[in-house]
Amino acid sequence: MKMIVAIIRPERLEAVQEALAKHEICLMTASDVRGCGRQRGFKENFRGSEGVIRLLSKVKLEIAVNENFVQPAIKSIIEAAQSGKIGDGKIFVLPLEECYRIRTGETGSVAIGP
Repeated sequence: MKMIVAIIRPERLEAVQEALAKHEICLMTASDVRGCGRQRGFKENFRGSEGVIRLLSKVKLEIAVNENFVQPAIKSIIEAAQSGKIGDGKIFVLPLEECYRIRTGETGSVAIGP
């Protein structure tokens, strides 16, 4: 079992969801987050004064998958989120020790689902 954490542009969320759904990966948590990387923000003029926006809006996806879904999920996220510009995001793959389904008490890969 693995936990995939992806940081993507907010406008690419629906495309990523559609790409994952094609591989029957639809169990995810999405959070609105702010951060900076190589983009390092941008300058903006507001009412005649210039300000620097350092933390940019992104979407953080957390997706728990069984081993056979890891590569299809990563490939789907990259294809759907990639624009070729700085700020497209990052994907992290972490080991997932255990998973519990609260409703049924199932554990492990069965609790994640197909």
